[in-house]
Amino acid sequence: MNRRLRTALVASAALSAGLLMTACESGSTDAADKTGTASSAAPTPTPSAARGGGSGGDDAGKTGPSKADGGGKAQGTSSSPAGSGAAGKSGYGQSCGTNDLQWSVKPMTQAGGYYQVSVKAKSGITCVLPAGLPVFAFGSGGTQARPAEQVAGEEITLTGDRTAYAGVTPKSTNSDAGTEYSTVIASVSEDDPNPLSLHVGSVTVDKPLTTNWHTDPADAVPFTS
Repeated sequence: MNRRLRTALVASAALSAGLLMTACESGSTDAADKTGTASSAAPTPTPSAARGGGSGGDDAGKTGPSKADGGGKAQGTSSSPAGSGAAGKSGYGQSCGTNDLQWSVKPMTQAGGYYQVSVKAKSGITCVLPAGLPVFAFGSGGTQARPAEQVAGEEITLTGDRTAYAGVTPKSTNSDAGTEYSTVIASVSEDDPNPLSLHVGSVTVDKPLTTNWHTDPADAVPFTS
């Protein structure tokens, strides 16, 4: 009876020891699993978080929009509306300036000889020739042409191939007096800051005359009476 009891106790002790070891191993495994799970579940810090809200670091090299720009608008971009290039051209829809026009001059034999000056707007420009007399002055001495017409001209809108004409006679007198010049200084108006030179060859100038601008070249003949 005592031997059976001892055998049972030994068996019970062995069983308890085995259960204890199994529990310890299970606990260690669970702890390891919990540790691993907790470790893997921890979020990896992002570059922006590591930089403390995006200041410094790689943000210094960014070229795209940022909240600091205000409303997501990229710095350095133009605020002009699309398609505004034409409206920004010199003379567009306004009074013509001398440099808004293409100028040409050719000698004519009618009315004792004169020069026909023609102008048209440069490509992409629409402008209005003023009703005032065009300004033509011969040579460096500035012998300016006087009006050949008694009535002021009208405004002329130039665009595309539309052309305006003015006639300039270098000599309106019948005497032999005069001064030799080879260029005409031309501009749209007295206060135009960009006059240009038109080469006319050697010509005797004495009390020159000019017509107004006309759309018909036949009307731009400076008759002298």
